Amino acid sequence: MIKESFFDRINYLELLEKRIKHLKDGYRQNVAITGDEMVGKTSIIFKLLNKFSDTAIIMIYLEVRPESANAFIKRFIGSLLYNFLSNSGIPIREDLDFLILKSRRYIPRTVEKIEAILAAVEKRKKGNNFSELLSLCDSIYSETGKSCVVIFDEFHHIESLGFDNLYRDWSRLLITQKNTLYIIISSARFKASSILSKNLALLFGNFEVINVEPFDTRSSEMYLEQRLSGIKIDKGLKNFIVNFTGGFPFYLEIICEALTKPTQEHLADILENMLFANSGALNQKFSSYIKRYLERPFGNDFISILHMIANGRNKIKDIAHILKKTRKDLAMRINHLLETDAINKNGDFLRINDRVFSFWLKFVYQEKSQSLTFNAENQKAKFRNNIEDMIEDFLMNAQKPLTQRLSEVLRLFEDESLQVERKKVRLNQFREIKQLEFSGSRQTALSAAPRIRSGSCALNANS
Repeated sequence: MIKESFFDRINYLELLEKRIKHLKDGYRQNVAITGDEMVGKTSIIFKLLNKFSDTAIIMIYLEVRPESANAFIKRFIGSLLYNFLSNSGIPIREDLDFLILKSRRYIPRTVEKIEAILAAVEKRKKGNNFSELLSLCDSIYSETGKSCVVIFDEFHHIESLGFDNLYRDWSRLLITQKNTLYIIISSARFKASSILSKNLALLFGNFEVINVEPFDTRSSEMYLEQRLSGIKIDKGLKNFIVNFTGGFPFYLEIICEALTKPTQEHLADILENMLFANSGALNQKFSSYIKRYLERPFGNDFISILHMIANGRNKIKDIAHILKKTRKDLAMRINHLLETDAINKNGDFLRINDRVFSFWLKFVYQEKSQSLTFNAENQKAKFRNNIEDMIEDFLMNAQKPLTQRLSEVLRLFEDESLQVERKKVRLNQFREIKQLEFSGSRQTALSAAPRIRSGSCALNANS
């Protein structure tokens, strides 16, 4: 999500502020924030950092990225000292030597520890650098009474830094550090879940997991109303944008940005420029994403599976049949896609998490890779037709009565199962679906009789 924008996420923000307040009151609850890329996790944190102000709390934000352990250590120390001095109202600048010099007067024992860590770094001694680094928060608390809130963005990258006994040492600290709150963030949902359930699963000092979801339909509509105020755009097209983006703030933002430009391009033109043009931002992003799979062994298998799912073949048995793969081989490929968060599994169904990426796979990448010619204009015209057909189909289906749309959905049930929260639900195939009218009432209902089980179910809907 574009970091200057903030909309709707008040519930997440209030929860984090509540946890920080509890830290001051002597109750510490660490927090793990997970969610898909571009869903707005970092925007929530940036809003928190800009809004929160308390001289008794030192806020330390660090984006974890692939780098050397030495670089990470220096960035952590720099952020710690910068925010300590800034929190105290002392004039500062972004220079580690300057920050150490300034801090010595106020936290001499902490600075002594910092210098010992940096000396070990220079001598390339590994030791327990990670736990010693995080213990600096305890040292500052003992000298000043100030608690620390340590925020690691994309925390799973810490694994790549080469610290010895990373999770063992961190687990011990999480149990003993009563005056330090950790907020860890990750876009790698599968990996983060694995780390939290295996490596950082603690009785005391455990993490409260918050899953950041895309905007719901109502919030997406409100977002568009706010961003497109003064812009003439059909309500049906707004509804299409909500559906097409899946409520991802990043996609909503870039489409709104394009719609508010003085040129006021049509929606089909905007999507064509973003998704089909070689220079299009989303085309380049998704092409780079696909390349990561192609560079791996069995790369073509991964892409073929993604193609199948994007085209609506989302059952494992159907994919295995079409690709002529054994269930065992297919399961290995699917597990990797699940582990890298490209797809998720719900009961019998596989689904690509990102609707826009799924559309790009089907109508851009697949069409270009399967084209018999290199005529870009023909491919562009075909893509444009697909976009316009999709918008037209959406607007047409939106006009159908609710009972008709429900009936069409029910007719798709084929005894598959899916997970709804913690319950497994079977989508029974129906032998008969009828619309019932109630005399003297504006209510209508659908009566659906399962093929196998006796009885029926009724769904009420406003006529």
